[in-house]
Amino acid sequence: MRQEKDSMGLVEVADTALWGAQTQRSLQYFAIGSEQMPLALMHALVRIKRAAARVNSELGLLSDDLARHIEAAASEMLDGRWDDQFPLHVWQTGSGTQSNMNVNEVIANRANELVGQPRGSKSPVHPNDHVNLGQSSNDTFPAAMHMAAALAVHQQLLPALVDMEERLAEKSRAFAAIIKVGRTHLMDAVPLTLGQEFSGYQAQVQMGIQALEQALPALYGLALGATAVGTGLNCHPDFAQRVCARLHAELGLPFHPAGNFFAALAGHEALQQLSSSLRLTAMSLLKIANDIRWMASGPRAGLGELRLPENEPGSSIMPGKVNPTQAEALTMVCVQVFGNDAAIAFAASQGNFELNVYKPLIIYNVLQSVQLLADAARSFTEHCLQGLEPVAERLQENMEKSLMLVTSLTPVIGYERAAAVAQHAHRARCTLREAAIHLGYLSGEAFDAQMRPEDML
Repeated sequence: MRQEKDSMGLVEVADTALWGAQTQRSLQYFAIGSEQMPLALMHALVRIKRAAARVNSELGLLSDDLARHIEAAASEMLDGRWDDQFPLHVWQTGSGTQSNMNVNEVIANRANELVGQPRGSKSPVHPNDHVNLGQSSNDTFPAAMHMAAALAVHQQLLPALVDMEERLAEKSRAFAAIIKVGRTHLMDAVPLTLGQEFSGYQAQVQMGIQALEQALPALYGLALGATAVGTGLNCHPDFAQRVCARLHAELGLPFHPAGNFFAALAGHEALQQLSSSLRLTAMSLLKIANDIRWMASGPRAGLGELRLPENEPGSSIMPGKVNPTQAEALTMVCVQVFGNDAAIAFAASQGNFELNVYKPLIIYNVLQSVQLLADAARSFTEHCLQGLEPVAERLQENMEKSLMLVTSLTPVIGYERAAAVAQHAHRARCTLREAAIHLGYLSGEAFDAQMRPEDML
């Protein structure tokens, strides 16, 4: 053990830890749950510290040597070498102060270690005076929230959804000539093609992609430069613009200072908008997954119109069973996203005066939703959509048995007589053709000329 010191006094810290006193206090006082602050967020904070060190040096506020030490330590962390040094739980101070200080302390201790000084020395690099220079937890943490969320959407979720949309487009083209019974209210309806049905799924995924893309611009505005309450106290007037420019150049995303710092600290509308887009996407994916598992139900006592890939045994007791497990996993993820969105909406509404203090909860749920949707969409595409096959004979059989084909007779015999044909066919368990002839409404030849499903599409 070694002794580290903060403004409240001495704290015992393990020699193996790069963190300092404030991180250790958080571990002691906030041992709540098993959920840790997401690494994506911690890495975003590290990026901010690295960029800030260089900018502060350029502004003459930090020596070049100190900036280089901070940059070297931060670069090691962005390479993933010290991920175990960010152990704090989500359930901590609502501003994320302890996680911001966790990063400050780890960078400072590692920077000092690189120049031959012991951990805990705070010399030559100090976690507050140097690593946190020109910053407050109140502005760096929400800035990191926006960065982490934007990067996750770009790098994880959008590629997975674009791939799913492309696969659905392929299926739509491949199934273009397959006629099937339509269904409304879970009941038989007039026919359409399987390709048309899948084109609807493709369009739904496209709408999710568009919603996410529309949510991204608000995330590019960063709270950096606001410091404690939005006034920019103790921050150089050029700091925010320069740090954002460096992050833009480094990550390729157009980060810029937020238009209003007071709103950036006290509200989280940008992340709520993103969460709403995630919910919309989940809503569409849930519908698609449910439709596919309904059409694949059976294979003999259900609809049996689609054949699922046989990835794994479906039952521990029933041999040969294949279950729609990819659909089940995807729909569970969608339900989790709905729950996350509800929590985010409540948390985002809880800004009081100059600060919202539900920040860790918000970013934890946002990043979980992004990752879950990305992983589940990719899994569903690879392990379900790719190998999905139509059962042509069952599709044909179900379509031909549909009583709603009678709709094509309405222009010839009228709505009420067409309804009588359907009702008689259903009660007598005969075909529509037999019913129409029995009731004397049409001859067989006239029925055949009018009853052409391929003309009803």
